[in-house]
Amino acid sequence: MDLLHPALPTPLLEISDPIFDKAQVKVYIKRDDLIHPIVSGNKWRKLKYNLQEAKSTQQKTILTFGGAYSNHLYATAAAGNAMGFETIGVVRGEEFAENETPTLQFCREQNMKLRFVSREEYKQRNSLSYLYELVQKLDHPFLIPEGGTSGLGLKGVAEMVTEVQEQLGTSPDFFAVAAGTGGTAAGLLSAGANVVAFSALKGGEFLETDIHDLLVHSEQKGNLKLFTTYHFGGYAKWNTQLTDFMDNFKSRFDIQLEQVYTAKMFYGLFDQIEKGYFKAGSTIVAVHTGGLQGLLK
Repeated sequence: MDLLHPALPTPLLEISDPIFDKAQVKVYIKRDDLIHPIVSGNKWRKLKYNLQEAKSTQQKTILTFGGAYSNHLYATAAAGNAMGFETIGVVRGEEFAENETPTLQFCREQNMKLRFVSREEYKQRNSLSYLYELVQKLDHPFLIPEGGTSGLGLKGVAEMVTEVQEQLGTSPDFFAVAAGTGGTAAGLLSAGANVVAFSALKGGEFLETDIHDLLVHSEQKGNLKLFTTYHFGGYAKWNTQLTDFMDNFKSRFDIQLEQVYTAKMFYGLFDQIEKGYFKAGSTIVAVHTGGLQGLLK
């Protein structure tokens, strides 16, 4: 598994729909789900420079954070194992120690050591004092924040903007992305792109502040619009309305979505196009961020 030589550039595919025709917009899908068979989508891009930095500084162990269905934990476990790192995953929810998800089982198979913590403790994952204590306790591993969302992670995502510009021959008016930690949106914004982001979390309004905080040191910034009403009940929650949309999308475009992130984003995007959010003549690139390991079985 050569993680630093993926299938790039990932395909850019135009899709059609009567809704798009009526709104007079063009919609392309950036197939980042095809970037790598295991470490897919935005996770590959956000891990790229983090892993290079860990390797160049001769780190032996990587420490990171995620939930029981985390695409990031899944990708970090696989990438770390392939590149010879030891990995430690801090998991939100002590109950999953007794009831591991398929995601966590895969992480163990990739030799990731899992540390289950309470939701209250997990809230401290960005606290400098908490991180200092944890890093001391675990013999100074290389720290990658939840979701791979760091300056190094943003750098990897930003490369997608240039990639798309070269494929289109111009800049799209908007990138559309799902938002969990906000790192993908921030990475695109840091390269000057305009972004519409769809929160996969209930109460995701805080993401706007988090995204702007990530951009403090960016010289150029695009414009952000965050939609927070397409969460379908919250993180890793869904209903038949969403799964029916996924099935219809697969039938029409032969592209598989998953219910945690990408289906919510595309559902919201179609709805906002129909409601007239985008001006006639707009070109939108919707990023398929992968995560199919979390597909509803």
